[in-house]
Amino acid sequence: MCDRIQNIKFPREEEEQRKIKQRFFEISSFPNVLGAIDGTLIPIQGMSGDDEPNYVCRKQYHAINVQAICDAELKFTNTVVKWPGATHDAFILANSNIPTIMEGQNGWLLGDSGYGLKKWLMTPLLNPNSQKEIAYNKSHCKTRNTVERAFGVLKARFRCLHKTGGSLQFNPPKCCKLIGACFRLHNKACSDGLPVPVDEDIQELAHHNIINDDQPNNEANAIRRRLIQRF
Repeated sequence: MCDRIQNIKFPREEEEQRKIKQRFFEISSFPNVLGAIDGTLIPIQGMSGDDEPNYVCRKQYHAINVQAICDAELKFTNTVVKWPGATHDAFILANSNIPTIMEGQNGWLLGDSGYGLKKWLMTPLLNPNSQKEIAYNKSHCKTRNTVERAFGVLKARFRCLHKTGGSLQFNPPKCCKLIGACFRLHNKACSDGLPVPVDEDIQELAHHNIINDDQPNNEANAIRRRLIQRF
């Protein structure tokens, strides 16, 4: 199924990007957004062996940490399904193809404070002071929440991906294939207009309790400063 359904694609064409930016802008007037990024934990069965501690997430259960980017229609445009639950989101991002994809793009992703600020990844201010900074954070939060909603719909459609459904009873490589298939089927459901499950809010909104304290580069800081002045 993962081989046959190829419907997870990051927007590359100018017209496609323009439409995505417009749909994100309609949410809360945040400009130039190509996607919202986050990680989500998928519970899997426990295991033995040297790798076992790597799969225990901060919530103290075995999991796969999945990175995903979605558009404003709750469809996923990029996924990374391979890392153990203890892996931090910022590490997954740094070792994915997203930094290469985003270089030279006319737009940015929105991520939470678990990520470092980059010229192509806008994050919230930790201590907003001015009215413009507060407005920036509010717009950022409302727009970035799209990816949390997408995870919620995904896990409502496929309860096996949520903690309330137990855990995936396979070895990690097979779990990753199953998770990847669910992401593709979710996108197909969105494209086919299937109704959103009534309990889409099962995804916890607070994915992180860790703040990335990497020092942002000057170029990224300057871009965010200019962006804040628009609010």
